[in-house]
Amino acid sequence: MNVADNIVKILEEEGIDTVFGIPGEQIMPLYKALSNSSINHVLTRHEQGAAHAADGYTRSSGKIGVCITTASPGALNTVMAVATAYKDNVPMLVLTGDNDLKYRDTDHFQTTPQLEILKHITQASYNPLNGTEAMYVLRAAIYELKNIPKGPIHINLSKDILLQEEFDDFDLCYLCEDDLSNISKAQELIDSAERPLFILGAGAISQAESINETVHKYNIPTTTTFHGKGIVPETDELSLGLCGIRAKPQARYAFENADCIIGLGIKASERTLPSMPDNFIHVNINRDVLVGDYPIHGKVEDFMSEIEFHNVDWLGEILEHDGEYDLEGLDDDAKPQSAIKRILEKFSDNIIVSDAGSHTTWTTLLKKSLRPRQLLFSGAMAPMGYGLPAAIGANIATGEKVIVINGDGDFQMNLQELATVKENDLDVIVFILNNSEFAIIRQWEEQFYDMEPYQVNLANPNFIKLASSYGIDAIRVDNLDDLEMILEKDLTGPLVVEVIVESEFIPLPE
Repeated sequence: MNVADNIVKILEEEGIDTVFGIPGEQIMPLYKALSNSSINHVLTRHEQGAAHAADGYTRSSGKIGVCITTASPGALNTVMAVATAYKDNVPMLVLTGDNDLKYRDTDHFQTTPQLEILKHITQASYNPLNGTEAMYVLRAAIYELKNIPKGPIHINLSKDILLQEEFDDFDLCYLCEDDLSNISKAQELIDSAERPLFILGAGAISQAESINETVHKYNIPTTTTFHGKGIVPETDELSLGLCGIRAKPQARYAFENADCIIGLGIKASERTLPSMPDNFIHVNINRDVLVGDYPIHGKVEDFMSEIEFHNVDWLGEILEHDGEYDLEGLDDDAKPQSAIKRILEKFSDNIIVSDAGSHTTWTTLLKKSLRPRQLLFSGAMAPMGYGLPAAIGANIATGEKVIVINGDGDFQMNLQELATVKENDLDVIVFILNNSEFAIIRQWEEQFYDMEPYQVNLANPNFIKLASSYGIDAIRVDNLDDLEMILEKDLTGPLVVEVIVESEFIPLPE
């Protein structure tokens, strides 16, 4: 058994049953081992697609997503997608092949400093120099991804290391270095609070059940980050929706008038906290993102088990304020927001994946998540091309129907992954809102730079013929009546639905 064989054996032992990738020369020993394993390998058509798919796999299920690539061209093709996962703290494993160790720091064919590049966009980037180190860093990476899930971890594997047959393997057993020293200080603030407020982020998803029990027992209102939507169902009156730049009046009032704000598993970015409150308790496993006067470095689970809450009564005061966005055009023919509203109503219980563009704003504002992990999109990096490959990962991880809401511009960034959808016969339905332009860029040009539209108009292909060339059924609609008629049917993927829409400016944050 060589190192590559043992890597695959460890992945199987750890319950990893699916990986995404593309084979190549330097990673071939690992692919030989995979070919003799029980692991399902999903062949994507581009390495960026493989990494986005691993991201969607993790976001939708909480399981470890894995992407595998060969050396430089393959590894560097993942950069945008790995950076996307890094910015949103998505815990996934990135395995890259490399030339033999003797070629490091040379101008050898397909040798680049890929470790140096990827280390800036991963939680950790390892470069084992022998087989024993490879075993150690793999086990350490999986431990961290499961127990301290702060972001992607990269392991760079030279071909000669993968082929080594003399190495030691071992079990790891160590604990996360939590710092709960501020618990008593936080407890004093909570004890004195009459108007507490939770802000829930992606790091709190695993504790959704206990959080719901707590907020309902003590009547504590909640808001969320974009990626925390659905931890408390957004149809619940205790769920005030998004906090920060896209807050509804109720959530904004709650944030401005709370005497104790408890952030669970949030990154506390400028999009979530428009200002830094002096009564902010911040709980996160990532010490580097902690802010405020009450930082708690540890798991949300441990914090919730240590803290005692009490009944409060200020929800009625909050609910006196408006609980909805003031959005126009929701019933206008050919407006993107009216099409998105109807798509979301039809697929209210399905996983929705949004790409990047003006449609993302409409989707995040209109989608009411009934459970966590129901709306997937890149919040902090927002690359075009995320939607389709992420939906592939989400469908494979959950087995559920997945709906992609794309624009015509971002869809074309990774449209080759239609082949992956077809090859695996995935129940993925792709809606392309086609306005033949980069609409949000046009809006920025006109509103902020006093420009005429410049380099934003798109001469698009025939999306129906394009989908058909991959063997995928496709439909085009150009009005609300036809869209509603299509949505009345029992739709199953693979399917592409092109919706012709007019250009429309998105509402800007207040």
